[in-house]
Amino acid sequence: MAPATHDALPDLDRAGDIPLHAQVASRLRGYIRSNKLAAGAVLPSEAALCDRFGVARSVVRQALAALAAEGLIQRESGRPATVAAPQEHRRLVQRSTGLYEQFAQSGVSLQTRVLALGPATPPAEVAEFFGTTRLLMLERLRHVAEAPLAYVRTWLPADAVPGLRAEHLVDASLHGVLTRQFGLRPGAGRNQIRAVAADDKLAALLDTQAGTPLLMLQGQGMDQHGKPLEWFTTWHRAEQLVFDVDVSMGHESVHPRLHDTASESPAPSNGHDAPGHDPREHDPLARAQALVAELSAELARLRRQS
Repeated sequence: MAPATHDALPDLDRAGDIPLHAQVASRLRGYIRSNKLAAGAVLPSEAALCDRFGVARSVVRQALAALAAEGLIQRESGRPATVAAPQEHRRLVQRSTGLYEQFAQSGVSLQTRVLALGPATPPAEVAEFFGTTRLLMLERLRHVAEAPLAYVRTWLPADAVPGLRAEHLVDASLHGVLTRQFGLRPGAGRNQIRAVAADDKLAALLDTQAGTPLLMLQGQGMDQHGKPLEWFTTWHRAEQLVFDVDVSMGHESVHPRLHDTASESPAPSNGHDAPGHDPREHDPLARAQALVAELSAELARLRRQS
């Protein structure tokens, strides 16, 4: 594959405090993540990058080493660097454990930046779930190797978490903090998955383009006493994360609902299939397959529109 052009790479700021090698890495990182450089694309040579940025070869090599450590590029002796295929992370969607715990169990370091934490007016459905408007809204951005992976908005009952501060949640698990500081452990809940298009705000936060398909996970969770604990919505970069679904005959926890079904009537619960009711809904494997099929179709539709 021919080397990628670097004409669109922005210039360096030589008057600022950020080291030149960090700036070169940042320029190349942004260029790769904006999909201008696809997986397998050959980066400009070290000499070409030195010429483009007007820096010494040692600066370029430091920048490339940083990108290689992040998994964004591949370097082999005697060969030009190439863009690495996006690393795929995995998340179990029917577990009460959060993203931080699941990544820690797989050996992946997840960084968390707290964007906001404070009282806010919740949407009507959130207030109805908690039975109060005395809520805190928590906004976080999750990164892996400095690459934004997910934006999370969580509602919490203010009276249940007195003294909770943003610094408690930097690079930390929310569930861990709730358990250690307030004795609140996540219990039963309900999660839903939808494929959505990134609006301008989400695109800026997740370092992608407006209209890019995202995977949205929304859930409501109770604590160990059966009281409302959290309402969260997480928008994930779809090309970096796969949702896994465990299927067992003893416990069905997969509900293929990608679209708003609040206005639909509940299914009969008399043990008999109602007219028009799909009997496959009683088969957990079929339900999981239906979920995957609907997600794939919705992502394909969004990609065609973007």
